[in-house]
Amino acid sequence: MWGLVYAIAGAATAVILAGIGSSVGIGIAGQTADGLLSEDPESFGNILILTVLPGTQGIYGFVAAFFVIIRLGLLAGTVPQVSAAVGISIFLACLPVAFGGLFSGIYQGKVSAAGVAVAAKQPNESMKAVILSALVETYAVLGLLITILLLMGIKIQ
Repeated sequence: MWGLVYAIAGAATAVILAGIGSSVGIGIAGQTADGLLSEDPESFGNILILTVLPGTQGIYGFVAAFFVIIRLGLLAGTVPQVSAAVGISIFLACLPVAFGGLFSGIYQGKVSAAGVAVAAKQPNESMKAVILSALVETYAVLGLLITILLLMGIKIQ
């Protein structure tokens, strides 16, 4: 029983922490974007991508949690027997995407906010700001990749 609890806690942690990172990151970028929109409503197209980019970390947390659910067979309608060791392993395997998503989402929001400032002054250079913001994303992607590889290596039964 406790093994399943640990495993589900790992999936929930991935979603919660990565979701917090995305929410905070979008909030940071969105506040700056709103400031620009109050002065220049026509700039919406240039800053939309910068504002949305930090939201991907929450998606990565969701993907990791979904992967855990599939690996456990929870969608089949049965409750799997999972040892405590396996449950803790699944929990630990979810931490790279959870913390990667938390921190990269927040910092990507800060880089995106700075990119909105670039778009305000140099609208033709806004794609360069998107590229810089996407560099932060790399570490969230790596966290997701490691989480998936670790989960694939855990023998459930």
